[in-house]
Amino acid sequence: MISTIELRLLPEEAFDTNLIRKQIQKKLRTGKKDKFGFKLVKRSIDARGKTPVYRLRFEVFIGEEPREEIFEPAYRKVSENKRAIIVGAGPAGLFAALKLIEHRIKPVILERGKDVRSRRKDLVAITRFHKVNPDSNYCFGEGGAGAYSDGKLYTRSKKKGNVNLFLKKLVYFGAPENITVDAHPHIGTNKLPFLIENIRNTILKYGGEIHFNERVVDFEIRNKKITAAITLSGKKFTGNHFILATGHSSADIYRLLFEKGILLEQKPFAMGVRVEHPQTLIDSIQYHCSIRNEHLPPASFSLVNHAADKSVYSFCMCPGGVIAPCATQQEEIVTNGWSPSKRNNPFANSGIVVNIDREDTSEFVKYGPLAGLYFRESVEHKAWIAGGKTQRAPAQRLTDFLSGNPSADLPPCSYLPGVVPC
Repeated sequence: MISTIELRLLPEEAFDTNLIRKQIQKKLRTGKKDKFGFKLVKRSIDARGKTPVYRLRFEVFIGEEPREEIFEPAYRKVSENKRAIIVGAGPAGLFAALKLIEHRIKPVILERGKDVRSRRKDLVAITRFHKVNPDSNYCFGEGGAGAYSDGKLYTRSKKKGNVNLFLKKLVYFGAPENITVDAHPHIGTNKLPFLIENIRNTILKYGGEIHFNERVVDFEIRNKKITAAITLSGKKFTGNHFILATGHSSADIYRLLFEKGILLEQKPFAMGVRVEHPQTLIDSIQYHCSIRNEHLPPASFSLVNHAADKSVYSFCMCPGGVIAPCATQQEEIVTNGWSPSKRNNPFANSGIVVNIDREDTSEFVKYGPLAGLYFRESVEHKAWIAGGKTQRAPAQRLTDFLSGNPSADLPPCSYLPGVVPC
């Protein structure tokens, strides 16, 4: 018989297997000799009270041992099957390729950037020399933006399909198993390249193709259907199906679609700043302590505020993280945040963003459905100018920002290209 129970335990108790067994016995009112096994299925932290606790949900197997689940995707050779062209080798493109293989379709991925390891030199060039490669940067290349500037795996949406299946696939490719139980799963930027390489090798093993340094610059359209993707090198890739997995930052693809007369609709998006604090400050506020308990992870936060007709909220919160330069063009500044697996950096950072809708982009109305894109680019370009036409980012102390005053100086921060008071 299988039963589900929940326990609330102190941080120092939450990883003690013997104590957990005794607590389950007590809750089930079983004797010491009764046979049962248990498996953790969900773990979260409740820090609303004076003392933070772990909330743990277990499946308890009474009279039997826990059932071991072996996840094995249904991949078979697709070398000679119908082809689907995928533009982009970020998370969407890579997982689309895996799904196509499951459905016996051969994926052919076209990626404008380099493989996940080769990208590193271009990331160093942005940080040290303020030089942006428009095809290989924090956003473009194998693994996409998440490979080197994120690592978080949770969503606010409840309509994104089978999230648990997605997490199990990540574990299959090398992610730690705790991502399947943690309320806010996180792999860590330092561990993602290995995982991404495993996904790539699987796609190739079963007959898929991946072409790096192949930026799509045109589509061949016949009878209102895309029949081929043409790359900057002059190569033509034909297929039975086409998937665009180019991500938020591929402005050139959206312009190409618009020029081709393909229907586009402007949608709202969010834009803002990245705020950074000492991690010890966030820990003390969230955990109500002067020194964080060693059994608790670096604390995170989530904020939402409604002002007039706008929502302002935190996004992509990175405990123990780093702010990274994520521009995709030379004359722009964009920031993102990431955390290593241990989340052991001295700062915490988060995006603080506001909704942008059609009315906010009205000065760019001449660009039709691309108005939001041009609005975004204009702000990123202004940030580049304010930073001295380098990747040094315009910055302000948070207290000065709230009071509308300029900052005379700036504290230390994790953003390596540097910051400029603005």
